[in-house]
Amino acid sequence: MRASRLVTLLLLLQNRGRMTARQLAEELEVSVRTVYRDVEALGAAGIPLYGDAGHAGGYQLVDGYRTRLTGLTVDEAQAAFLAALPGAAAELGLGEALATAQLKLRAALPAELREHAERIQERFLLDALGWYGDADRTPHLTAAAAAVWARRAVVLQYRRWRAPEEIERRVEPYGLVLKAGRWYLVAGGPSGIRTYRIDQILGLRPLEEQFVIPDGFDLAGHWNSHLADFRARLHTGEALVRLTPEGARRLGVTPTGDGWTEARVPIESIDHAHGEFLRLGADVEVMTPAELRDRIAETVRTLAARYEGWPWAEGSSDRGTDPPHSSPCTRTCV
Repeated sequence: MRASRLVTLLLLLQNRGRMTARQLAEELEVSVRTVYRDVEALGAAGIPLYGDAGHAGGYQLVDGYRTRLTGLTVDEAQAAFLAALPGAAAELGLGEALATAQLKLRAALPAELREHAERIQERFLLDALGWYGDADRTPHLTAAAAAVWARRAVVLQYRRWRAPEEIERRVEPYGLVLKAGRWYLVAGGPSGIRTYRIDQILGLRPLEEQFVIPDGFDLAGHWNSHLADFRARLHTGEALVRLTPEGARRLGVTPTGDGWTEARVPIESIDHAHGEFLRLGADVEVMTPAELRDRIAETVRTLAARYEGWPWAEGSSDRGTDPPHSSPCTRTCV
């Protein structure tokens, strides 16, 4: 356990540079006193590191020192290959670099771990895109990524949902996020930190001026807060519904028996709930709110009236004939 912690401490200093004992303790989830002992152990083992006292002090490795660690576990090697997203890397212009890096990693692995890594790529594929949509067109993704890397401000021409629909704004790109196959730019601007969909960027002009990320900003933490806020605003209403066993299954509600199940479910809005509950057809009955029940009832009446007039509807004397103005092969022909 301690050996693993010593390796982690060494890698933290190698990748992040100077770190205080308290920062190391928080990362390793140990006490500051334990960090002091671990640093002494690394020094005794010949690792060239030193510490500076004072407010701006901390531990760091001698400049130029790099450790060559090959002690990957089976799980670590598998995760390294499983975590790679070739599509995302290609969109960022890093597809060739990712492939090269994987080749180097595979060559450096012992034979047993190399076999595990190859099996991972043979048996698992990560596809981040959703089922019902093609990949977004993101012609400005590469430029946005370059601005993120260089910490340079940009001027965005952006399309949004509310008026005015097209805006121009100077922003400071803090980071990029890939969520469900869609890229987002997290950037600071005149009204604070905002999230922009990359596929809605109409133009991006990089500026010469650089910026500094605000103290304490963490991309992963900010994104998690953004998602939590989005979900809190998403479902602000509630509907009382009755569900058949099939309707309960499709809606993710635990049925109370073989008959109808009554449940209260969160809804985003009347308009959104109207479409979502219609998808369940006869497997759901909306009880409240009254406005939603009335909207669905009106839609059902309209659909019934529309389909009752068709010549091949049940009870029609022309049942079984082809639709007007069509040939028999306008439907599926075998």
